[in-house]
Amino acid sequence: MIMELHEELSASTVAWERVRDLYEAKSASILHRYGPGPRVHYHTGFVDDLDLPTTPAGLRACLVESQERMLRYAADVWQLGKFCTRNWLDVGCGLGGASIFMAQEFGAHLTAITIAPSHIELISRFARQAGVESLVKPIVCEAAAVPGRSRFDAAFAIESSSLFAREPWFRCLARVMRAGSRVFVFDCFLVRSEYEAPFNRHWCAQIGTESEYVDSARAAGFFLAAREDTSLRTATFWKTSAALIRAEVEETQPDPVKLPAIEESCLTHEVMRRGLLEGGLRQLNLTFIKAN
Repeated sequence: MIMELHEELSASTVAWERVRDLYEAKSASILHRYGPGPRVHYHTGFVDDLDLPTTPAGLRACLVESQERMLRYAADVWQLGKFCTRNWLDVGCGLGGASIFMAQEFGAHLTAITIAPSHIELISRFARQAGVESLVKPIVCEAAAVPGRSRFDAAFAIESSSLFAREPWFRCLARVMRAGSRVFVFDCFLVRSEYEAPFNRHWCAQIGTESEYVDSARAAGFFLAAREDTSLRTATFWKTSAALIRAEVEETQPDPVKLPAIEESCLTHEVMRRGLLEGGLRQLNLTFIKAN
């Protein structure tokens, strides 16, 4: 077992330390933007109302509502309520928002993995506030190093899979998932190469193509069972988040030293919106099933 874990770790193409440090540093801003909790999400959502608020507080509330709307929609599409057994894995759980959502809504037992040690205390506190402390178990772990065999009935990667190499991840899933189990991936996928660098640079990521995921999954014994394109619904999220950045600048008048980083963030959010609208990026909801 130890040898297998070391092999999976050595296959990673992105230094996990960089990703860990980035998301450790982001915790405060995530809480400010998407808190206060107990369900704190760090992923895109569905902003269906085009008449956006103008204040930072209103825009933040709009984004949080959109994230919850996306989760409820995905849960319906994934038919999570029909699962007979509910021992689930949340890969790259952030501050645990999706894990707490699934525990509250479906009574599921969630193993929530993160590579940011400081998130453990936050997730535990939020789960306790939500009354699901016994159902949500956060652990510090890399995506390709989850321990055990045939433990889980479902796994979720909600805008986290672009942060780690897909081949070792799917090999790990093949080991820890039960036969017939499902892997649900909601993420942004690369279509045109000009979007790769800005995406990877901003999120310390390694965005992949849909075919890369399908090929990696197939090699590990999974097949693609369902595919949905939600690009148009998520594009408005990035318009809203860019509007929030601009509104925050107007409200707080930040230190000029911070303005270049703020501008870069705003431009990246605009790039995301344009890519999703023009077809250079695709926001996809993929379901994989383990064959045996």
